[in-house]
Amino acid sequence: MDVYLPIAAVTQDVFVLLALGLCVGFLSGMFGVGGGFLLTPLLIFIGVPQPVAVASSANQLVGASLSGVLTHWRRGNVDFKMGAVLSTGGFVGSAAGVALFTLLRRLGQIDLVISLSYVLLLGTLGTLMMIESVGAIVRARQPNARRRRLHQHTWFHGLPFKVRFRRSKLYISALLPLGLGFGIGVLSAILGIGGGFLIVPAMIYVLGMPTSVVPGTSLFQTVFIAASVTVLQALTNQTVDGVLALIMLVGGVIGVQYGARYGAKLRGEYLRVLLALLILAVGAKLLVDLTVPPDSLFSVVVRE
Repeated sequence: MDVYLPIAAVTQDVFVLLALGLCVGFLSGMFGVGGGFLLTPLLIFIGVPQPVAVASSANQLVGASLSGVLTHWRRGNVDFKMGAVLSTGGFVGSAAGVALFTLLRRLGQIDLVISLSYVLLLGTLGTLMMIESVGAIVRARQPNARRRRLHQHTWFHGLPFKVRFRRSKLYISALLPLGLGFGIGVLSAILGIGGGFLIVPAMIYVLGMPTSVVPGTSLFQTVFIAASVTVLQALTNQTVDGVLALIMLVGGVIGVQYGARYGAKLRGEYLRVLLALLILAVGAKLLVDLTVPPDSLFSVVVRE
């Protein structure tokens, strides 16, 4: 059953869009990531214009992440204070990112920047995740192996403005989560990502947060950063397709509930290997699309 997307100006199968939202929502709940780093490229693959895919993906992340936060909150696995500090930095980063997005769009370079950024981001992330996951599997099979420290104290742990985060059992500078939130806000505006796949390892290895509270806290900050990006993109660039976002939202909300349940039952290192393979596959497809000559070297675009 086809549906017309008014802002994207294309027609798509509603069941395909629901399936994409369901799969991305499942991954969001399982890993505590927003899922936009996969949703945006997948929308581009099926023919949604890149600026619309970026802005609408951020909108879809709001509902899916909120659903996941509620699931983790019932289990007491959300550090709301940490999430609030991350979101504060994210608001500022979102405004800066939308301004940069608008400039690149005016210059006619936004499509190329999005594609290149995703190839670099997904290639790097998938490779690092694969190395870390395989290493974790190897260490798990060595009973006498010493347990590795999750994080080490470096110069940035001596920064001023220290705040106590009781749920995470941390006493660190607020500048750290503020800076992380700012970076995620910029990336969310330009690439339509929630940033969970970046901030989750940063929470563990940089901030030193307990693994149990990381997924819920990550989804909590994603709600507010994605919401601010959606509002700014709609007001500034008019690239948010409400029909597309609503369909994706329905699938995402359902998928995230099942993802959160199954994620608690399966071994994390094997799940990360599968996610790394998926990330590398998406990055490879984008790279192929950038390097292989198209069937038609010329196209006519009608702009109103």
